[in-house]
Amino acid sequence: MNSETIISKINNNESNNLTKTNKKTTMKKIIVFSVLSILLISCSGKNNEMPPAAPPTLPVLNIVKSDALTSTEFPVAIQGKADIEVRPQVNGTLEKIFVDEGAYVTKGQPLFKINDNAYRQQFNNAKASLRAAEASLINAQIEVDKLIPLVQNKMYSEYQLRTAKSNLSIAKSNVEQAKSVLNNAQINLDYTLIHAPINGFIGRLPRKQGSLVGPQDPEALTKLSDIKEVYAYFSLSENDFLNFKKQYEGSSIAQKIKKMPAVSLVLSDNTEYEHKGNVDMVDGQFDKTTGAITLRAKFPNNNGLLRSGNTGKVKINVNHANAIVVPQEATIEIQDKVYVFLLDNNNSVMRQPIIVSGKSGTNYLVEEGIKTGDRIVLKGFENLPDGAKIIPENTKKEVAKL
Repeated sequence: MNSETIISKINNNESNNLTKTNKKTTMKKIIVFSVLSILLISCSGKNNEMPPAAPPTLPVLNIVKSDALTSTEFPVAIQGKADIEVRPQVNGTLEKIFVDEGAYVTKGQPLFKINDNAYRQQFNNAKASLRAAEASLINAQIEVDKLIPLVQNKMYSEYQLRTAKSNLSIAKSNVEQAKSVLNNAQINLDYTLIHAPINGFIGRLPRKQGSLVGPQDPEALTKLSDIKEVYAYFSLSENDFLNFKKQYEGSSIAQKIKKMPAVSLVLSDNTEYEHKGNVDMVDGQFDKTTGAITLRAKFPNNNGLLRSGNTGKVKINVNHANAIVVPQEATIEIQDKVYVFLLDNNNSVMRQPIIVSGKSGTNYLVEEGIKTGDRIVLKGFENLPDGAKIIPENTKKEVAKL
Protein backbone atom coordinates (compact mmCIF):
# COMPACT_ATOMS: atom_id res chain seq x y z
CA MET A 1 0.00 0.00 0.00
CA ASN A 2 1.43 3.32 -0.92
CA SER A 3 1.43 6.44 1.14
CA GLU A 4 -1.31 8.16 -0.90
CA THR A 5 -3.76 5.38 -0.27
CA ILE A 6 -3.08 5.49 3.47
CA ILE A 7 -3.56 9.25 3.58
CA SER A 8 -6.89 8.96 1.66
CA LYS A 9 -8.28 6.44 4.15
CA ILE A 10 -7.27 8.65 7.07
CA ASN A 11 -9.03 11.59 5.49
CA ASN A 12 -12.19 9.52 4.88
CA ASN A 13 -12.26 8.33 8.48
CA GLU A 14 -11.88 11.86 9.74
CA SER A 15 -14.66 13.04 7.41
CA ASN A 16 -17.06 10.33 8.66
CA ASN A 17 -16.29 11.19 12.27
CA LEU A 18 -17.01 14.86 11.61
CA THR A 19 -20.34 14.00 9.91
CA LYS A 20 -21.48 11.92 12.85
CA THR A 21 -20.47 14.65 15.27
CA ASN A 22 -22.43 17.25 13.25
CA LYS A 23 -25.53 15.04 13.17
CA LYS A 24 -25.42 14.59 16.94
CA THR A 25 -25.03 18.30 17.46
CA THR A 26 -27.90 19.03 15.10
CA MET A 27 -30.18 16.55 16.89
CA LYS A 28 -29.35 18.12 20.23
CA LYS A 29 -30.20 21.54 18.86
CA ILE A 30 -33.53 20.28 17.50
CA ILE A 31 -34.47 18.69 20.83
CA VAL A 32 -33.52 21.84 22.76
CA PHE A 33 -35.47 23.99 20.29
CA SER A 34 -38.54 21.75 20.58
CA VAL A 35 -38.47 21.85 24.36
CA LEU A 36 -38.12 25.61 24.33
CA SER A 37 -40.97 25.92 21.85
CA ILE A 38 -43.24 23.79 24.02
CA LEU A 39 -42.36 25.84 27.07
CA LEU A 40 -42.97 29.06 25.19
CA ILE A 41 -46.32 27.85 23.84
CA SER A 42 -47.33 26.67 27.29
CA CYS A 43 -46.44 29.98 28.85
CA SER A 44 -48.11 31.87 26.05
CA GLY A 45 -51.32 29.80 26.54
CA LYS A 46 -51.43 30.57 30.21
CA ASN A 47 -50.97 34.22 29.56
CA ASN A 48 -53.81 34.25 26.93
CA GLU A 49 -56.50 32.49 29.07
CA MET A 50 -59.69 34.68 29.53
CA PRO A 51 -60.42 35.66 33.12
CA PRO A 52 -63.73 34.32 34.50
CA ALA A 53 -66.78 36.41 33.45
CA ALA A 54 -68.29 38.73 36.06
CA PRO A 55 -71.91 37.95 37.16
CA PRO A 56 -74.48 39.88 35.12
CA THR A 57 -76.26 42.85 36.63
CA LEU A 58 -80.01 42.32 36.32
CA PRO A 59 -83.07 44.21 37.62
CA VAL A 60 -84.70 42.58 40.64
CA LEU A 61 -88.24 43.03 41.97
CA ASN A 62 -89.03 42.83 45.68
CA ILE A 63 -92.28 41.00 46.31
CA VAL A 64 -94.85 42.94 48.33
CA LYS A 65 -98.60 42.59 48.75
CA SER A 66 -100.91 45.11 47.08
CA ASP A 67 -104.50 45.54 45.98
CA ALA A 68 -105.34 44.31 42.50
CA LEU A 69 -108.29 44.30 40.16
CA THR A 70 -108.92 41.29 37.94
CA SER A 71 -111.51 40.78 35.26
CA THR A 72 -113.19 37.61 34.09
CA GLU A 73 -115.08 37.31 30.82
CA PHE A 74 -118.07 35.07 30.14
CA PRO A 75 -119.78 34.51 26.76
CA VAL A 76 -123.24 36.03 26.60
CA ALA A 77 -126.37 35.82 24.48
CA ILE A 78 -128.17 39.15 24.16
CA GLN A 79 -131.94 39.45 24.13
CA GLY A 80 -134.29 42.39 24.14
CA LYS A 81 -136.22 43.31 27.26
CA ALA A 82 -139.20 41.73 25.53
CA ASP A 83 -138.93 39.37 22.56
CA ILE A 84 -142.45 38.46 21.50
CA GLU A 85 -143.58 36.12 18.77
CA VAL A 86 -146.50 37.57 16.83
CA ARG A 87 -148.87 34.72 15.89
CA PRO A 88 -152.36 34.62 14.38
CA GLN A 89 -155.19 33.64 16.70
CA VAL A 90 -157.56 32.59 13.90
CA ASN A 91 -157.22 30.71 10.63
CA GLY A 92 -157.41 32.54 7.36
CA THR A 93 -155.65 34.07 4.40
CA LEU A 94 -153.09 36.79 5.05
CA GLU A 95 -154.70 39.69 3.26
CA LYS A 96 -152.43 42.65 4.10
CA ILE A 97 -149.03 43.30 5.68
CA PHE A 98 -148.78 46.86 6.99
CA VAL A 99 -145.10 46.89 8.08
CA ASP A 100 -141.69 46.02 6.70
CA GLU A 101 -138.87 44.02 8.21
CA GLY A 102 -136.76 45.99 10.69
CA ALA A 103 -139.37 48.73 11.13
CA TYR A 104 -139.97 50.30 14.52
CA VAL A 105 -143.61 50.09 15.60
CA THR A 106 -145.57 51.35 18.58
CA LYS A 107 -147.97 49.44 20.77
CA GLY A 108 -151.39 49.05 19.10
CA GLN A 109 -150.15 49.73 15.57
CA PRO A 110 -151.70 47.40 12.92
CA LEU A 111 -149.27 44.79 11.60
CA PHE A 112 -151.28 42.19 9.63
CA LYS A 113 -154.81 41.75 8.28
CA ILE A 114 -156.41 38.32 7.83
CA ASN A 115 -159.37 38.05 5.48
CA ASP A 116 -162.42 38.49 7.75
CA ASN A 117 -165.36 37.54 5.52
CA ALA A 118 -166.14 34.29 7.34
CA TYR A 119 -165.73 35.83 10.76
CA ARG A 120 -167.85 38.82 9.92
CA GLN A 121 -170.63 36.46 8.78
CA GLN A 122 -170.37 34.58 12.07
CA PHE A 123 -170.61 37.89 13.90
CA ASN A 124 -173.72 38.91 12.00
CA ASN A 125 -175.39 35.54 12.69
CA ALA A 126 -174.56 35.81 16.37
CA LYS A 127 -175.95 39.30 16.45
CA ALA A 128 -179.22 38.15 14.88
CA SER A 129 -179.47 35.24 17.32
CA LEU A 130 -179.09 37.65 20.22
CA ARG A 131 -181.91 39.80 18.91
CA ALA A 132 -184.16 36.75 18.61
CA ALA A 133 -183.28 35.67 22.15
CA GLU A 134 -184.00 39.13 23.49
CA ALA A 135 -187.44 39.09 21.76
CA SER A 136 -188.22 35.71 23.32
CA LEU A 137 -187.26 37.13 26.69
CA ILE A 138 -189.69 40.01 26.24
CA ASN A 139 -192.51 37.61 25.36
CA ALA A 140 -191.71 35.43 28.37
CA GLN A 141 -191.75 38.45 30.65
CA ILE A 142 -195.10 39.61 29.22
CA GLU A 143 -196.56 36.15 29.87
CA VAL A 144 -195.46 36.21 33.51
CA ASP A 145 -196.74 39.73 34.03
CA LYS A 146 -200.12 38.72 32.58
CA LEU A 147 -200.51 35.61 34.73
CA ILE A 148 -199.60 37.15 38.08
CA PRO A 149 -202.91 39.10 38.61
CA LEU A 150 -204.95 36.28 37.09
CA VAL A 151 -203.48 33.75 39.50
CA GLN A 152 -204.04 36.16 42.37
CA ASN A 153 -207.72 36.34 41.35
CA LYS A 154 -207.70 32.57 41.07
CA MET A 155 -208.60 32.70 37.41
CA TYR A 156 -205.50 30.62 36.54
CA SER A 157 -203.75 27.98 38.55
CA GLU A 158 -200.42 28.46 40.34
CA TYR A 159 -198.95 25.78 38.09
CA GLN A 160 -199.39 27.95 34.97
CA LEU A 161 -197.59 30.85 36.62
CA ARG A 162 -194.67 28.65 37.64
CA THR A 163 -194.44 27.38 34.05
CA ALA A 164 -194.38 30.94 32.71
CA LYS A 165 -191.65 31.90 35.17
CA SER A 166 -189.63 28.87 34.12
CA ASN A 167 -189.93 29.92 30.47
CA LEU A 168 -188.79 33.39 31.49
CA SER A 169 -185.65 31.95 33.09
CA ILE A 170 -184.94 29.93 29.95
CA ALA A 171 -185.38 33.05 27.83
CA LYS A 172 -182.91 34.96 30.05
CA SER A 173 -180.37 32.14 29.71
CA ASN A 174 -180.81 32.13 25.96
CA VAL A 175 -180.08 35.84 25.87
CA GLU A 176 -176.89 35.35 27.91
CA GLN A 177 -175.82 32.50 25.66
CA ALA A 178 -176.49 34.59 22.54
CA LYS A 179 -174.43 37.43 24.03
CA SER A 180 -171.57 35.01 24.67
CA VAL A 181 -171.69 33.73 21.09
CA LEU A 182 -171.75 37.31 19.83
CA ASN A 183 -168.78 38.25 22.02
CA ASN A 184 -166.85 35.24 20.76
CA ALA A 185 -167.68 36.18 17.17
CA GLN A 186 -166.53 39.72 17.92
CA ILE A 187 -163.22 38.45 19.34
CA ASN A 188 -162.55 36.28 16.29
CA LEU A 189 -163.41 39.19 14.03
CA ASP A 190 -161.05 41.44 15.97
CA TYR A 191 -158.30 38.79 15.73
CA THR A 192 -158.30 39.22 11.96
CA LEU A 193 -156.51 42.56 12.49
CA ILE A 194 -153.24 41.89 14.33
CA HIS A 195 -151.78 44.79 16.33
CA ALA A 196 -148.35 45.33 17.89
CA PRO A 197 -148.47 44.20 21.54
CA ILE A 198 -145.47 46.39 22.51
CA ASN A 199 -143.16 49.04 21.15
CA GLY A 200 -140.24 47.50 19.30
CA PHE A 201 -138.56 46.43 16.09
CA ILE A 202 -140.09 44.05 13.59
CA GLY A 203 -138.08 40.93 12.76
CA ARG A 204 -138.22 38.84 9.60
CA LEU A 205 -141.52 38.32 7.78
CA PRO A 206 -141.45 34.69 6.59
CA ARG A 207 -145.13 34.65 5.50
CA LYS A 208 -146.17 36.73 2.54
CA GLN A 209 -149.48 38.21 1.42
CA GLY A 210 -151.89 35.47 0.31
CA SER A 211 -150.43 32.82 2.64
CA LEU A 212 -152.80 30.64 4.65
CA VAL A 213 -152.03 31.17 8.34
CA GLY A 214 -153.34 29.81 11.62
CA PRO A 215 -152.63 29.40 15.35
CA GLN A 216 -151.01 25.99 14.82
CA ASP A 217 -148.35 27.24 12.41
CA PRO A 218 -144.85 26.20 13.57
CA GLU A 219 -143.43 29.56 12.53
CA ALA A 220 -144.60 32.93 13.84
CA LEU A 221 -145.66 35.75 11.55
CA THR A 222 -142.73 37.78 12.96
CA LYS A 223 -140.91 38.62 16.15
CA LEU A 224 -141.19 41.94 17.91
CA SER A 225 -138.31 43.09 20.14
CA ASP A 226 -138.34 45.83 22.72
CA ILE A 227 -134.64 46.75 22.95
CA LYS A 228 -134.61 49.98 24.93
CA GLU A 229 -132.93 47.74 27.46
CA VAL A 230 -131.19 44.48 26.61
CA TYR A 231 -130.44 41.45 28.74
CA ALA A 232 -127.12 39.61 28.51
CA TYR A 233 -127.43 36.03 29.77
CA PHE A 234 -124.29 34.19 30.86
CA SER A 235 -123.47 31.08 32.88
CA LEU A 236 -121.24 30.41 35.89
CA SER A 237 -119.83 27.03 36.80
CA GLU A 238 -120.48 25.74 40.29
CA ASN A 239 -116.99 26.77 41.45
CA ASP A 240 -117.33 30.24 39.91
CA PHE A 241 -120.70 30.63 41.60
CA LEU A 242 -119.23 29.65 44.98
CA ASN A 243 -116.47 32.23 44.48
CA PHE A 244 -119.11 34.78 43.55
CA LYS A 245 -120.96 34.15 46.81
CA LYS A 246 -117.74 34.47 48.82
CA GLN A 247 -116.65 37.64 47.06
CA TYR A 248 -119.60 39.87 47.92
CA GLU A 249 -121.21 40.66 51.24
CA GLY A 250 -124.82 39.90 52.04
CA SER A 251 -126.97 37.22 53.58
CA SER A 252 -128.91 36.54 50.37
CA ILE A 253 -128.21 36.40 46.66
CA ALA A 254 -130.24 39.57 46.11
CA GLN A 255 -128.07 41.45 48.61
CA LYS A 256 -124.87 40.12 47.06
CA ILE A 257 -126.03 41.23 43.61
CA LYS A 258 -126.50 44.76 44.89
CA LYS A 259 -122.88 44.76 46.09
CA MET A 260 -121.53 43.81 42.66
CA PRO A 261 -119.80 46.56 40.67
CA ALA A 262 -121.00 47.54 37.22
CA VAL A 263 -120.08 45.09 34.46
CA SER A 264 -118.86 45.75 30.93
CA LEU A 265 -120.02 44.27 27.65
CA VAL A 266 -117.35 43.29 25.12
CA LEU A 267 -118.84 43.01 21.64
CA SER A 268 -117.93 40.43 19.02
CA ASP A 269 -115.31 42.77 17.46
CA ASN A 270 -113.61 43.06 20.90
CA THR A 271 -114.73 46.65 21.36
CA GLU A 272 -116.30 47.58 24.66
CA TYR A 273 -119.91 48.78 24.68
CA GLU A 274 -120.16 52.40 25.77
CA HIS A 275 -122.61 51.79 28.63
CA LYS A 276 -122.04 49.77 31.78
CA GLY A 277 -124.59 47.24 32.98
CA ASN A 278 -125.65 45.61 36.21
CA VAL A 279 -126.29 42.00 37.14
CA ASP A 280 -129.91 41.87 38.29
CA MET A 281 -130.89 38.19 38.26
CA VAL A 282 -129.56 34.77 39.24
CA ASP A 283 -131.43 31.68 38.08
CA GLY A 284 -133.19 29.62 40.72
CA GLN A 285 -131.37 26.37 39.92
CA PHE A 286 -128.38 24.84 38.14
CA ASP A 287 -128.73 23.27 34.72
CA LYS A 288 -128.46 19.51 35.24
CA THR A 289 -126.84 18.91 31.85
CA THR A 290 -124.15 21.62 32.05
CA GLY A 291 -123.72 22.02 35.79
CA ALA A 292 -123.93 25.80 35.36
CA ILE A 293 -126.25 28.50 36.64
CA THR A 294 -127.49 31.44 34.57
CA LEU A 295 -127.09 35.11 35.49
CA ARG A 296 -128.53 38.13 33.73
CA ALA A 297 -126.95 41.55 33.22
CA LYS A 298 -129.05 44.51 32.10
CA PHE A 299 -127.68 47.21 29.77
CA PRO A 300 -129.32 50.43 28.52
CA ASN A 301 -129.80 50.61 24.76
CA ASN A 302 -131.63 53.83 24.00
CA ASN A 303 -129.74 54.32 20.73
CA GLY A 304 -130.69 50.84 19.51
CA LEU A 305 -127.12 49.72 18.75
CA LEU A 306 -127.72 46.30 20.27
CA ARG A 307 -130.28 43.87 18.91
CA SER A 308 -131.68 40.57 20.05
CA GLY A 309 -129.35 37.81 18.95
CA ASN A 310 -126.12 39.79 19.36
CA THR A 311 -123.25 37.91 20.99
CA GLY A 312 -120.33 39.07 23.07
CA LYS A 313 -118.77 38.72 26.48
CA VAL A 314 -119.63 40.21 29.82
CA LYS A 315 -116.57 41.34 31.80
CA ILE A 316 -116.80 41.24 35.58
CA ASN A 317 -114.18 43.03 37.67
CA VAL A 318 -113.15 41.63 41.04
CA ASN A 319 -111.12 43.46 43.71
CA HIS A 320 -108.34 41.52 45.47
CA ALA A 321 -106.97 42.99 48.69
CA ASN A 322 -103.38 42.17 49.80
CA ALA A 323 -102.60 40.05 46.77
CA ILE A 324 -99.18 39.05 45.47
CA VAL A 325 -98.85 40.40 41.95
CA VAL A 326 -95.96 39.91 39.52
CA PRO A 327 -95.55 41.22 35.98
CA GLN A 328 -96.03 38.65 33.25
CA GLU A 329 -92.68 39.75 31.79
CA ALA A 330 -90.98 38.40 34.94
CA THR A 331 -92.29 34.88 34.28
CA ILE A 332 -91.61 32.10 31.84
CA GLU A 333 -93.99 29.33 30.81
CA ILE A 334 -92.65 25.81 30.32
CA GLN A 335 -94.95 22.85 29.64
CA ASP A 336 -98.07 24.58 30.96
CA LYS A 337 -96.28 25.68 34.14
CA VAL A 338 -95.36 29.24 35.04
CA TYR A 339 -91.97 29.96 36.61
CA VAL A 340 -90.13 32.92 38.14
CA PHE A 341 -86.40 33.20 38.85
CA LEU A 342 -86.05 33.47 42.62
CA LEU A 343 -82.95 34.88 44.34
CA ASP A 344 -81.52 33.43 47.53
CA ASN A 345 -79.41 35.29 50.11
CA ASN A 346 -76.26 34.70 48.02
CA ASN A 347 -77.86 36.24 44.94
CA SER A 348 -78.02 32.85 43.23
CA VAL A 349 -81.03 32.26 41.03
CA MET A 350 -83.38 29.30 41.15
CA ARG A 351 -86.28 28.58 38.84
CA GLN A 352 -89.41 28.56 41.02
CA PRO A 353 -92.87 27.36 39.85
CA ILE A 354 -95.84 29.49 40.83
CA ILE A 355 -99.59 28.96 40.80
CA VAL A 356 -101.48 31.76 39.06
CA SER A 357 -105.00 32.51 40.26
CA GLY A 358 -105.84 35.26 37.80
CA LYS A 359 -104.68 38.15 35.64
CA SER A 360 -104.73 41.86 36.32
CA GLY A 361 -103.91 43.66 33.11
CA THR A 362 -100.35 42.57 32.25
CA ASN A 363 -99.78 41.07 35.71
CA TYR A 364 -100.33 37.69 37.29
CA LEU A 365 -101.99 37.15 40.66
CA VAL A 366 -99.91 34.52 42.47
CA GLU A 367 -101.65 32.05 44.75
CA GLU A 368 -98.66 29.89 45.68
CA GLY A 369 -94.91 29.70 45.03
CA ILE A 370 -93.59 33.01 46.33
CA LYS A 371 -94.25 35.17 49.35
CA THR A 372 -93.76 38.70 50.63
CA GLY A 373 -90.06 39.52 51.01
CA ASP A 374 -88.88 37.28 48.18
CA ARG A 375 -86.87 38.71 45.29
CA ILE A 376 -87.29 37.72 41.67
CA VAL A 377 -85.37 38.63 38.53
CA LEU A 378 -87.45 41.05 36.52
CA LYS A 379 -85.89 40.43 33.10
CA GLY A 380 -82.79 39.09 31.36
CA PHE A 381 -83.14 35.67 32.97
CA GLU A 382 -83.79 33.64 29.83
CA ASN A 383 -80.35 31.98 29.70
CA LEU A 384 -79.63 31.76 33.42
CA PRO A 385 -79.06 28.23 34.76
CA ASP A 386 -80.11 27.29 38.29
CA GLY A 387 -77.42 28.36 40.74
CA ALA A 388 -76.07 31.18 38.59
CA LYS A 389 -75.09 34.32 40.49
CA ILE A 390 -76.18 37.78 39.50
CA ILE A 391 -75.62 41.30 40.73
CA PRO A 392 -79.10 42.53 41.72
CA GLU A 393 -80.17 45.92 40.54
CA ASN A 394 -83.09 46.97 42.71
CA THR A 395 -85.93 48.49 40.77
CA LYS A 396 -88.71 50.76 41.90
CA LYS A 397 -90.91 49.42 39.15
CA GLU A 398 -94.49 49.31 40.37
CA VAL A 399 -96.66 46.48 39.26
CA ALA A 400 -99.19 47.87 36.80
CA LYS A 401 -102.82 47.83 37.83
CA LEU A 402 -105.95 47.90 35.79
